[in-house]
Amino acid sequence: MSTAGVDQLNPDSVSTTVMETVNGSHQFTIKGYSLAKGMSAGKYIQSDIFSVGGYDWAIYFYPDGKNPEDNSAYVSLFIALASDSSDIRALFELTMMDQSGKGVHKVHSHFDRTLEGGPYTLKYKGSMWGYKRFLRRTALETSDYLKDDCLVVNCTVGVVRARLEGPKQYGIVLPPSNMGQGLKDLLDSEVGCDITFQVGDETYKAHKLILAARSPVFRAQFYGPIGNNNVDLIVVEDIEPSIFKAMLSFIYTDETRCLIRRAEVYHPQLAVTKSEGFKHLKESCPSMLSELLNMVAAADKSLTSGQSRKKRSASSVLGCDTSTTHARHVRRRT
Repeated sequence: MSTAGVDQLNPDSVSTTVMETVNGSHQFTIKGYSLAKGMSAGKYIQSDIFSVGGYDWAIYFYPDGKNPEDNSAYVSLFIALASDSSDIRALFELTMMDQSGKGVHKVHSHFDRTLEGGPYTLKYKGSMWGYKRFLRRTALETSDYLKDDCLVVNCTVGVVRARLEGPKQYGIVLPPSNMGQGLKDLLDSEVGCDITFQVGDETYKAHKLILAARSPVFRAQFYGPIGNNNVDLIVVEDIEPSIFKAMLSFIYTDETRCLIRRAEVYHPQLAVTKSEGFKHLKESCPSMLSELLNMVAAADKSLTSGQSRKKRSASSVLGCDTSTTHARHVRRRT
């Protein structure tokens, strides 16, 4: 298939695999070196087993060398795989520590150099990497590597692994949203308000755009084909101001705790819907009332919790037809 026309510089998706090593070290101390001599070639002293990169390892030190052919002229040092695993690719570093404090250590390392053949592969449990002729025994016994008949060996293992890099995750904890509080502050401050509701002796200012965003009824009234965006005053008759204020607050904040409250006492929604103001609003403007109540219907559960009778939605309590499209509007005054 031809790739003509395909943007190779802007692919639809990307991925990155990072080849890296999981590193770990173990220090092995051999006390009483002189007593270890004469074990014969091929005999070793083993460190405790340690783990790096999810695998177990052990250091093998051969005081008389690993090969009989060397006639105990060299000491041998190896790192061995101690896990029941196969084909483990790793880098190694074996160090005979200088105990004089000069820092002149005897180091054989895979790290920090180019590997023509790549990392070493250990095929099975017991596979080793190291040096049969790590150091001449005569040189060892006259060096600063041996102190108080003690040797210190350090081994570093770097297990090779492939890591698939995904989208970067940043440790930024986002605070909880306070958008509702911000809108409530905007409502309370009356900044930018462009519509006023007169409810009895009280007036409440609001924002047409916010009301329209939250309510299809308000959207139709202010911005619909038969709406009037120039209206700046709506008179709502025979509804208690506290109820209207609570409903307006809920529209802005989605908080149900302030939805229905009189004299700091919460009332079930059913009781409030039987008030004279709600009855009048139902008769004079069923479309707006049903819309407002549908918006707060989510509060039914919290407002009627503990009641044994079956809950009903606000629309069913009022007998509102939420599909009404030709209902009368609240009287607007310009």
